[in-house]
Amino acid sequence: MIGGGRSSSSSSTATAAGGTWVSTTSVSASGKRIQREMSELNADPPPHCSAAPKGDNLFHWVATIIGPPGTPYQGGIFFLDITFPSDYPFQPPKVVFKTRIYHCNVDAAGNLSLDILKDSWSPALTISKVLTAIRSIFSNPDPYSPLTSGVARLYLADKAKHDEIASEWT
Repeated sequence: MIGGGRSSSSSSTATAAGGTWVSTTSVSASGKRIQREMSELNADPPPHCSAAPKGDNLFHWVATIIGPPGTPYQGGIFFLDITFPSDYPFQPPKVVFKTRIYHCNVDAAGNLSLDILKDSWSPALTISKVLTAIRSIFSNPDPYSPLTSGVARLYLADKAKHDEIASEWT
């Protein structure tokens, strides 16, 4: 490109009459998708969920999920970090619980076991759908695909005791 042409990638370079320059005004396709999802999320957020960029980094968000009524997580406020890869939406975001939670599908480091963030990911999914799916594991844990096997065993053997501990942690 000669002159002030724009590139579709935030890290693209172009050759101008005086040499090579890096475009700093354009937004990548991933960035545009994330911006669109942020607008949609603000207009119609999933129930009891919120998320927004952390500072001015469009690829790093902080989310909040309120524990659903009728679960041991009821009334809890759970914070999550969401990191979007540079090739989003073709790869899923990385989601990590920052709030301690007693749950068979979340390990001690906050890593989450959720099919749609792994093998079942599709570019058609959005961060709103991801938040809704994460909130659903509060009501419907999957003890057969646990990250914390001891919690899963207790859930299957003595759900009342599991729920008591989960409630204490909340």
